[in-house]
Amino acid sequence: MPQSETEGYVYHSYGKEKYLRHAVASAITLRRFDKKRSIGILCSPSQIERLQETGFDRLFNIIKELPEKHCSIVGFKHHLHRFLLFDKNIFLDSDIVWCKNPDRLWKDFETYPFTSTGALVADSFFGGPKNIGIVKDFIFGRRAQTLKKFGITQLSRIQSGLVYASDKATTEEVCTKAQYFLSQIDNTHFQSRLKEKGRSEESCEWSLAMAMAFLKMPVYPWLNGYQSAQLDFIDNYTIYNENFTHVECKFYPDEFVYNLRGLKSDWWQKQLTRLFSLIPGKGDYMMVTPYCLHFGWLHQKVPFLDFADDIWEEALENGIETVIPTTPSNS
Repeated sequence: MPQSETEGYVYHSYGKEKYLRHAVASAITLRRFDKKRSIGILCSPSQIERLQETGFDRLFNIIKELPEKHCSIVGFKHHLHRFLLFDKNIFLDSDIVWCKNPDRLWKDFETYPFTSTGALVADSFFGGPKNIGIVKDFIFGRRAQTLKKFGITQLSRIQSGLVYASDKATTEEVCTKAQYFLSQIDNTHFQSRLKEKGRSEESCEWSLAMAMAFLKMPVYPWLNGYQSAQLDFIDNYTIYNENFTHVECKFYPDEFVYNLRGLKSDWWQKQLTRLFSLIPGKGDYMMVTPYCLHFGWLHQKVPFLDFADDIWEEALENGIETVIPTTPSNS
């Protein structure tokens, strides 16, 4: 039994089996570094059965059914107060690989009743159009209008792959306010994520950001040099081995230069980085091992998908003990 029953990690999964595979793979990388804290998972009844059939239920200390009405991004993350499995909780996306011991991260989180990783200033594309439509927002100052309309003077960018919650009342207050802001989408400059090609679910992040700004609650900086909670996996920015037991990410402290990682063209990415690096300080970089490597970019997910499938198939073929570093008993 893990030593700390007050602190724990919470995964959630629903839909196709591949998403369960992702949560299992992520939890296995977590167990490489943290063998004392509990891991919980909320998932659909069919996925609970699958965990039991494969033996992967031994990976989790708490397994609970996720009600159908909460089987969506918004359905889950706008109701986190209903899923506080521990006194102190880190809610995790499943497309995450853990890269180092999280003890120091837990110490940082202890000062917050609720927080999410993010950036202090939300960029113009956050929750808005990802195309030429952004020009309209610029011209008419729609972002500023949204903030003024709801009595907000500053908006952070939320990256909800890691959310920490230790106070139920505060968590419920944030979630309830986020639900309200999402219901007001037509009175904001934000647009539904369902309008984006390849998206089938609504985003929870801009509404959570509005809620935290309204309630004057700080985000935890996800881009923080050697103490970065999570960094994006970008293939030509990342040194890694097949099982992600060794990970180093190239991190540019200059946010503008680092944001060039989002360009899909490697050629333009390299040329623009080289150009801006001519300015003193702009080309400085660190090789960082973050706590979490996040596979959030659709065109960069393949290494993680292969990793998750390999773990699943190896366990079924050779036994679960071959892939799980520690198999704590369930509680």
